[in-house]
Amino acid sequence: MGREVSTAVGWLWHALAIAGSMTWEILWALILGFFLSAVVQAVVRRESIVRLLGDDSPRALMAATGLGIASSSCSYAAVALARALFRKGASFTAAMVFEIASTNLVVELGILLTLLMGWQFTAAEFVGGPIMIVLVAVLFRIFLRERLLAEAREHANRGVAGSMEGHAAMDMSVAGEGPFWRRLTSARGFTSVSHIFVMEWAAVLRDIVAGLLIAGAIAAWVPAHVWKSFFLTSHPVLSAVWGPIVGPIVAVASFVCSIGNVPLAAVLWNGGISFGGVVSFIFADLIIMPIINIYRKYYGWRTALYLTCTFYAAMVVAGYVIEILFGATGLVPSQRQAKVMEAGITWNYTTWLNIAFLILAAALVLRFMRTGGLDMLRMMGGSPDPNHAGHAAGHHAASDTPQDSGHEDHTGRTITNSTDMRPTRTLTAASSLAVRGQANQPASRRTTFEPRWRRHEWRRHGAADDGAVPGQA
Repeated sequence: MGREVSTAVGWLWHALAIAGSMTWEILWALILGFFLSAVVQAVVRRESIVRLLGDDSPRALMAATGLGIASSSCSYAAVALARALFRKGASFTAAMVFEIASTNLVVELGILLTLLMGWQFTAAEFVGGPIMIVLVAVLFRIFLRERLLAEAREHANRGVAGSMEGHAAMDMSVAGEGPFWRRLTSARGFTSVSHIFVMEWAAVLRDIVAGLLIAGAIAAWVPAHVWKSFFLTSHPVLSAVWGPIVGPIVAVASFVCSIGNVPLAAVLWNGGISFGGVVSFIFADLIIMPIINIYRKYYGWRTALYLTCTFYAAMVVAGYVIEILFGATGLVPSQRQAKVMEAGITWNYTTWLNIAFLILAAALVLRFMRTGGLDMLRMMGGSPDPNHAGHAAGHHAASDTPQDSGHEDHTGRTITNSTDMRPTRTLTAASSLAVRGQANQPASRRTTFEPRWRRHEWRRHGAADDGAVPGQA
């Protein structure tokens, strides 16, 4: 009995050691990726997105792709935001293209792929992503019927809550006019970047941890010959055909989405999955079971099934195209040497980079904590309807288009909420009032939540300053 326990503990420790080593190897790249993503999101206003996505023309789909790249990498938040855009007037096709781009074409994913697996996989992801988008647009144009679209819109307008609704509703970009660099380097810009950085980490941390633990367990416990048999490595042609088909199925079974599936992709590549199979596997974060269930809540069962089948077909074909294209150009790596485990922590460039970027992360977290960030974290789940009781109160709004409402600050000045979906407005939903014990209070007695950085920004509206919060650098 004691020997069995010791063996089990040894297996567990081996898996955790691999997961820990992979975490240390990619930590600086994750921080860098999320920082760059936060910088981009800080200067892209959410309200500008809807205006560009009103139809399924090539121009609108290109805009959806570009804006998706500049958006959140959290799959749950991307799915929720796509539904919100659809309800606000974006075409269904453009909303889905935005969703695909925001999870599969983001900078942090590319950095992580390069570090763990090689630049060829990053190139494949950024070539395969647009291919998948074109395929989805074509399939929608051919097979999406008006009846199913009307059904999807009817379900979407019910405002049923999914996951990460509050995070998807928050527009934390830098307000005001002026050159890009001036807005970004102002005190308000620093605050915006810190809020986006921490909120993005909070949104995907669960999936990153799960992905690392699953990758560590598989690398430690599943023998290499099992993967080689499963991926048909002894038959190169069959392996190339089988990889893109089975890759998404493995992703669905793993329940890991966002960039959390990259460590597992590294394990699968070392195990023998084809190059195109890796690409299809990474694309499949939008058809894992929890997200299929959210599709059902948002759009109904028929549309959820349609999206799942369409996305699956597109990612399989995209995997085949990448396999053929990169194989013909000699860009498929000849060696399977993805970084799954290091010998240990040593004083090399990885350690120094981790220390440097941990200092940067600490500065951003400190700014986040000092400027009302904790209140935003509490409302990440939130409600799909920022200005209505919505699902949290047992009612469903027909539209989530916000209505302006005003209140007075301590000086008597009337403050009118803007029409973007900023955290202050998100947190006035009935769900936040219920937390404060105010859900049954008259409207005149309810307290509107305002993070400190937004309160100062409103009170100084119109003043010639950079939006700095008093007492903060």
